[in-house]
This record gives sequence, structure tokens and C-alpha cells, in this order.
Amino acid sequence: MAAPRARHRIWLRRGVVLGIAAIILLWLGGFLSFAAQLPRQATAQPRVADAIVVLTGGTGRLQIGLQLLAAGRGKQLLISGVDPGTTAAELQAGQSIGADKFGCCVELGHRARDTRGNAVETALWMERHGYRSLHLVTASYHMPRSLLLFERAMPTVTLWPNPVFPKHVKLADWWYFPGTMKLLAIEYSKYLISLLSVRLIGPEW
Repeated sequence: MAAPRARHRIWLRRGVVLGIAAIILLWLGGFLSFAAQLPRQATAQPRVADAIVVLTGGTGRLQIGLQLLAAGRGKQLLISGVDPGTTAAELQAGQSIGADKFGCCVELGHRARDTRGNAVETALWMERHGYRSLHLVTASYHMPRSLLLFERAMPTVTLWPNPVFPKHVKLADWWYFPGTMKLLAIEYSKYLISLLSVRLIGPEW
């Protein structure tokens, strides 16, 4: 009896090893595809939408959002995920293009703490104003997950991505830069978790 049990343990171990190897290969293949498909250039001639949303947490996002607002690409701008202690005057300081729009057309959202929260906060804001189309402004590497969650939160709203390209994120040759590689790997893993949540579990928001 000992021999069959030993063989069973060997096959079980091999199965576990092969399973782990398959998961790693699937993750790696998906990650390479994810990195290859990230936007690498700014949106050319953005369309006119009802509104604009900027997701906080990265450099250059607010500037792009204000440029869209100043160019008449949206009626209002929501800055989602603003720290509760941050005021509109603090965000306005140092801005050139679109700074004069803070008084009439810029709103701050203080409730969101993550990307899912951004999506929910923006969906409620869009519904309150009766808007049906939206420019989404966030970092290029963050755009896939943001679009996934925003589409889940507001399936009837037309979304137009406007990616931002932080200087410290080297998308062109990301495999040469450990910091960028780590950032993309973490973001891809978060994307997979969000995809699982949205497509398979289907949580109530």
C-alpha cells in the first residue's frame, strides 16, 4: 500500500507544480498583452462631451482636464477623489489654462478613496446633472481598469478616454525600467481583480 500512496503524492505534487506554472504563464502572457495595448499618445482632437472627470493621484491629470474644459470639450469638470482637507483654491493655485473656470464649472468630489469609488462618485454626479457623455482623464497605465469600472458603474454613459503620460512612467521601453515594470505589474494585477469582480462575481454597487 505504501508504493501507491507514494506515487499518488508524487503525482499530486507534479499537478500542483504544473498548475502553478500554468497560472504564472497565463499571468505573464496577459501582462505582456496589457502592457503592449496601453495608450502611448494623447487623444487627438477630443470630441465634445457633456462633462469631464479627472481622477486624482497622478501628475498632469488636472492640467489635461482643465485644458479640455477651457477648450469647450465639456460643460463641467469633476475632480474625483480629492482629499477632504484640500480646497478648490489650493488646486487652482499654479494652474494657468482653465484656472478661471473654477468659479463656475469645477466641482470637487471628496468621497472616493479608490478607482471603484471614483466610478461610483462620478456616476452619481453624472446622474444628478443629467449628463450622458464623459471625458475620462487619468494616467495611461490606469486607463484600462478605470474604463472597466466606469463602464460597470454607468453602462449607458458614453466614455471617451483621455490618457495622461507621467514622465516617470517609461512606457516605450518599460522592460528596461524596474520602477515602470513594477508599476505595470501591480496595475495589471489590480485590473485582473477588478475584472473578476465585475465579470464573474458581479457585485452590487
